[in-house]
Amino acid sequence: MVVSLFVVYLLTMAPGLTWAHDSSDRGDLITAAAVGGVAHPTGYPVYLFISRLFQLLPVGTLAFRTNLLSAFAAILTSLMVYRLVNKLVTPGNGATISGMVSAFAFGLAPLIWSQAVVTEVYTLHALFVIAILYQSSDHLKMQHPGKWSNVFSGLVFGLGMGNHVTTVLLFPVLIFSVFPSEKWRLDWRTIFQRLLWMGIGLLAYISLPLRAASFPKLNWGNPVTPQNFIWLVSGKLYHRQIFDLSLQDIWLRIRSVADILIDQFGIVGLVVGLFGLIVFYQPTRLYLNTIWTAFISIFFAIGYATFDSYMYLMPVFLCFALWIGIGVGGLTDMLNHRSQKMGSVIGLFVLLFLFFQAGRHWSTVDASRDVRAEQFGKTVMLQTPVDAIVFAEGDKAIFTLWYFHYALHERQDLIVIATDLLHFDWYQESLQTNYPQLNLPVSFPFDANLIAANPERPACQVEFIDEMKLSCQPAALP
Repeated sequence: MVVSLFVVYLLTMAPGLTWAHDSSDRGDLITAAAVGGVAHPTGYPVYLFISRLFQLLPVGTLAFRTNLLSAFAAILTSLMVYRLVNKLVTPGNGATISGMVSAFAFGLAPLIWSQAVVTEVYTLHALFVIAILYQSSDHLKMQHPGKWSNVFSGLVFGLGMGNHVTTVLLFPVLIFSVFPSEKWRLDWRTIFQRLLWMGIGLLAYISLPLRAASFPKLNWGNPVTPQNFIWLVSGKLYHRQIFDLSLQDIWLRIRSVADILIDQFGIVGLVVGLFGLIVFYQPTRLYLNTIWTAFISIFFAIGYATFDSYMYLMPVFLCFALWIGIGVGGLTDMLNHRSQKMGSVIGLFVLLFLFFQAGRHWSTVDASRDVRAEQFGKTVMLQTPVDAIVFAEGDKAIFTLWYFHYALHERQDLIVIATDLLHFDWYQESLQTNYPQLNLPVSFPFDANLIAANPERPACQVEFIDEMKLSCQPAALP
């Protein structure tokens, strides 16, 4: 299972920087990790640390090595899904095949797969989610009770928030699993231990002001003051997008959730998963925690007014993959009462269906031929005049040029300006640090005044929407 998923991911992985699968943040994340900088809000300190370790691998391009982290996290998540379902399903009911079905249902779901072959934080987020759910399993509680269980639960939760702040939505899971199965009472000592270790995990955020203090090339928010730190880690830049939707938009998003769910697992997977959730429901902590995780993730994904909010449905697909495995185990048990052969066939049938689904989605998910970002960056590096000021607009252009200019150290004669960020004080300070030779104006509009304040430099405007637009004007002074 692990080898087959790795081969599939490797064959469809982007070989370098990519814009595939609705994200242009990759250049920002790769660059921040490479230069010891601070990424866009909310900073992602845990992701930056781990991705930097992958960047040290002696294979491929810098972007490819960072892409490998996403594949590794997706495979490890699939393995934990397998182990969890294998423990939940009675051995005589096809526990092994049920675990494999569940693992492949997750690992080959188009959205999961698409994020496993590019640089992004989401598969690592899924890994932390399954670790939190795994720790809440009643079966695990019986095997590993006590202090070390609390250390693991709290630390994983804190580090999970250090990777993606939406992990906080699972806080009820952390607390709910404190209750003993037979008694609804709080164990305050256990809660204290978990909160303590959660706080230790959250100390990862201290790395952000430490990074900023070294004046890195990429320094979102410059979080060296309390005010700047809070602005960064709270994601204040995106607050206006939370539940900023009309009722009609909310209804359309609710309908799209069902369509996306069917697209991930097909009708067969959907039916088997619903059997696992409803027909074979058991009132255990894990069941209730998966229901909460799915519900709160859907709620947030619907209410977050961004074009890619469907990415926040990944914990839903994780839970549904668990339900599919449980459904296969329950159906196997049910059919075994009639015929041993019928019971053995159900798991194999669902597994083959998932492989068929994967074949259908291969071309859509495949990022191995997406070279748009690489071509764009190389073209800009090649065509811009010497010593030019390059005004980049839009995430695709900005983050791609950061990757080539800061991470790959290309065209050090250029001055790359993110036009969209010029109104931030911290960005102006960062420009002055990165380019001490640049004369910064003190009045708006900054882009026009920057050109006037640096007449000896050519000025270029660049962006990428449907195609590259690059226009340059010569220096005013020879």
